Amino acid sequence: MDGEELTEQETALYDRQIRVWGVDAQRRLSKSHILVSGITGTIVEFCKNIVLAGVGSVTLMDDRMVTEEAIWANFLIPPDENMPSGRSLAEVCFDALREFNPMVHVSVEKGIFDGDFYDKFSAVVVGRCSLATKKRINDICRKRPKRIAFYAVDCRDSCGEIFVDLQNYTYAQKKLEETVECQLQYSSFEEAVALPWRALPRKMSKLYFAMRVIEKFEQDEGRNPGETSIADLPSVLKLRKQLCEGQSMNESNIPEGLLERLLVGTKEHPPVCAIIGGILGQEVIKMISGKGDPVKNFFFFDAMDGKGIIEDISKPE
Repeated sequence: MDGEELTEQETALYDRQIRVWGVDAQRRLSKSHILVSGITGTIVEFCKNIVLAGVGSVTLMDDRMVTEEAIWANFLIPPDENMPSGRSLAEVCFDALREFNPMVHVSVEKGIFDGDFYDKFSAVVVGRCSLATKKRINDICRKRPKRIAFYAVDCRDSCGEIFVDLQNYTYAQKKLEETVECQLQYSSFEEAVALPWRALPRKMSKLYFAMRVIEKFEQDEGRNPGETSIADLPSVLKLRKQLCEGQSMNESNIPEGLLERLLVGTKEHPPVCAIIGGILGQEVIKMISGKGDPVKNFFFFDAMDGKGIIEDISKPE
């Protein structure tokens, strides 16, 4: 959008949203640009939500080909899509996503980028990816001249995790009859996961520790995220023992049953994708609009108990 004001068409289309969060918030959304890398079932739910909300643009990056597993939780893939079709996941999802809101510019980028490429984006969201990729892209966002929000999301079986890094973030919060300005200082993903486990709260989400064990197992074994099976359980339990001994933590904090679910349940469950994708969409909208308390800095969900938990895992200031 070239001008500062919303067009008549935008005002009419987003009328209900404007009534909820105001013209200024909708204007900010319409001028925002989101980069999405790694298209999963959770990511397409997120993309649907922000496209319907009226962001300025969404850029999709995922050069992988469509697979049967991808179709399981990705409603943007046409049911009659041929495999192999020669089209990447990003290209297939592009066609369907742009139909949700013709006023949002949807595009596809191929390859791996560094540096200046990221400067045009308000936020970067990465789907299930390796530990190294999360650290690399988060680091790029932090080193750019302007603040670029970073989000990492992963769903396995009936569990989901969101990580948020807004760097130095200022937002408005309404208290009683006045609006006050609040500031938050975020840690990078690398800083957060490097914190000693014994320094974390005693009642930490067990899913946090389980995800770190699986993540390290995949890294050590040279596996892509999700390339695990029940045959890996003995090796993962051995790694759990090593990590817990090194961190002076009881192994009961990482239940064997939870690890087994994460190893075997590599497929995403569509209902869980909808929940996590919805939460992620809300968080990005809050970040862009500057209204509402953002997650700081992990969100966990497990459909087994139906609870969503926010954990602040940040290095001491």
